[in-house]
Amino acid sequence: MAETVESIRQQVQGLREEATAALAAAGDTPTLRAVQDRFLGRRSGVVSGLLKSLGKLPSEVRRDAGRELNVLKREIEGRLEEARARVEAQAFAARLAGERLDLSLPGRRPPRGRRHPVTVVREELEDIFIAMGYEVYEGREVEDDYHCFEALNMPPDHPARDMQDTFYLEGAEGQRLLRTHTSSSQIRYMLDNEHPPLVRIICPGKVFRRDDDITHSPMFQQVEGLVVGPGITLGDLKGSIEAFLHALFGSQYPVRFRPSFFPYTEPSVEADLGCIVCGGKGCRVCKGTGWVEILGSGMVNPAVFEAVNSRLGGAVYDPEKVTGFAFGIGIERVAMMRHGIDDIRLFYGSDLRFLEQFRG
Repeated sequence: MAETVESIRQQVQGLREEATAALAAAGDTPTLRAVQDRFLGRRSGVVSGLLKSLGKLPSEVRRDAGRELNVLKREIEGRLEEARARVEAQAFAARLAGERLDLSLPGRRPPRGRRHPVTVVREELEDIFIAMGYEVYEGREVEDDYHCFEALNMPPDHPARDMQDTFYLEGAEGQRLLRTHTSSSQIRYMLDNEHPPLVRIICPGKVFRRDDDITHSPMFQQVEGLVVGPGITLGDLKGSIEAFLHALFGSQYPVRFRPSFFPYTEPSVEADLGCIVCGGKGCRVCKGTGWVEILGSGMVNPAVFEAVNSRLGGAVYDPEKVTGFAFGIGIERVAMMRHGIDDIRLFYGSDLRFLEQFRG
């Protein structure tokens, strides 16, 4: 038995010397990989093969032989890492020696991000309304049925809800949903007792609807406005919208108003803008009419004031004393008109080739 253990130790010592010499002579990565495969390869490695054959040895010899082989394996692995570091350092030094560094060359600047085109338009809209004396008020994206529908004169059986079917949240206390318009923020603003019945606000933010095509997205952004006070008329609404659209697009584009219907306004009007693409001559964008629908608006329905008063417990917004107007515009629609984009989904496709075209 002693001769068997001694023979294994001699074999291990021979492999140690052979591996050390091979690693010292290796001058590149492929050679190092060949040495590693020769001694430590799983299938044909010499040391790996000896470790697999330990089971054939008698139990008295197996322990000593296994200890010797494991020590050899760890030594080869350590020297292999040292040799790899040496080879990489030599290769790096050789590469530097072969290159001429021109310190006068400008550095490589990392790419700079840009603001999203929808963000640029939203900030511009806010700036216009702030200059007109409006307050910016952001509400909640997760709303309840009362603020999103019932307070806006849309009871559960109202057909207008079909156009604004949205995403309801399961398991939430009460009936919670992702808001379909920022009009719910207007209700919350009026219900806040800190605000008097004199209102001039815009409510920007994300809204959600079950739409998905080239002109509609399940998530898009709106800016809705609300003005309430004594003696507010339809003339005030028309003048405010004309001033806003001219500030946004330019006074060279005409604005017209058409009758429409919204449950929370009465009367309701749609505002059209002279087509920016064709200048009113008629094109594919305006469908040959020379006009593009830009926003919806109208005088606040007294039913909305009554719904707010019922929660406040008094006639704070008395329809006999105060009136108001409201309007809403899609931010993506403005960006699409401004840049001649015909697919809203491009804004949210995360395609840098598209987004890098816009500077802001």
